[in-house]
Amino acid sequence: MTTSNSPRPEVWLAAGVRTPFAKVDGALAGRDALRLSVPVVRAMLAQLQGGQPDFAVWGCVAPNLTWSNLAREVLMEAGAPATIPAFSTVMACSTSMVGAFEAAGMIDDTRGRSLALVGGAESMSRVQLGLGQNLSDWMRGFQKARSLGQKLSHAVELKLRDLAIYLPSVTNRTTGLSMGEHTEITAKQWRIARADQDRLALDSHQRAVAGWERGFFDDLVISIDDVTRDGIPRGDTSLEKLAKLSPAFDRTSGQGTLSAGNSSPLTDGAAALWVGSQEGMEKLPSAAHRVRLVDWELAAVDFRVEGLLMAPAFAIPRLLARHGLRYDDVALWEIHEAFTAQVLFHIKALEDETFLREKVGIDMPGRFGSFPRERMNPNGGSTALGHPFGATGARILSQAIKETAALPPGSFAIVSICADGGQGSVALLQAG
Repeated sequence: MTTSNSPRPEVWLAAGVRTPFAKVDGALAGRDALRLSVPVVRAMLAQLQGGQPDFAVWGCVAPNLTWSNLAREVLMEAGAPATIPAFSTVMACSTSMVGAFEAAGMIDDTRGRSLALVGGAESMSRVQLGLGQNLSDWMRGFQKARSLGQKLSHAVELKLRDLAIYLPSVTNRTTGLSMGEHTEITAKQWRIARADQDRLALDSHQRAVAGWERGFFDDLVISIDDVTRDGIPRGDTSLEKLAKLSPAFDRTSGQGTLSAGNSSPLTDGAAALWVGSQEGMEKLPSAAHRVRLVDWELAAVDFRVEGLLMAPAFAIPRLLARHGLRYDDVALWEIHEAFTAQVLFHIKALEDETFLREKVGIDMPGRFGSFPRERMNPNGGSTALGHPFGATGARILSQAIKETAALPPGSFAIVSICADGGQGSVALLQAG
């Protein structure tokens, strides 16, 4: 066995492509996660003009009984060489961002790992139902029965209470509450007003529509099933229309602030990006948008104490402190909008010196300064673009890569995603 003491290479990210995003049961409802992923992977491989990545990482949050390693199945279905290793990953909404971090940790030119294909998908229209565990156990016993008599004997053992179907839902297993219900609780704790949530939602839609109109998304989104652009951004919405929407998660207290208009919708879609060394980046077209991945941070909180989606408010200051950066030193902020309330209580926490000192453990928290809201999500966020869980990390990273690559060399960007389970992931990017 040989070892190498050579320094690890710088890691770079290059923007990939994605499908248009569509609301659940909408334009892409006929495709499951695998069939959403295949056109994206084919488009990514075509960029290499006969070359191939050294390995692949792919993710999906909703389970499916017809595959265990979606990454491998997607590559095989897309016609990629069977010699490319591929593995699947999952971390709720951070799935394909964590996939990028995993790939970054594996990049090593000396070991033939210079370029990785990373991404993910979600089809909320094609979530597979399952048998309850007792019914599954009974079915296995029935299949093992040899004779007709054994099968009949086993059949009478089935109880009515065992006839249960497992219905996957967007809820936390520990608490039984949905993401929206948890966010309502945290929004009340941080006193996030409905009007502020609606204002941010309107900004997200307006910026997404403007981004599409000026062609920002043209090289980031491929056509699929004659769908050419995202179907969720609303150019005709307004504060008045948003204000008329009823609370979606707290309908009884009279204090609910989260609505369908200021929350990301259930979404179908797939997205990808490239992760590689400088040598790996040379395999890509010269026009590919690329930036340096400076560092990343993962955080987890006890969501029985903190808000379920609060982890990025811990990760961001720790990451910046490690590099001696203030908020104003970051030219671009891409923050995943699971709910606009969640973005707003993140910002409020980032500006709260007591929170930073006592909860996050930051010395001299006043050094960070005020959060530059005007630099956030310039081409819209998940509230307007959509949120297919497994694809959001690749979508938001590719979007940030293109935005950052257009900034002066040396400019920094932060990309942040909150995730179920009280977790979050944050990346620090830099224009080359």
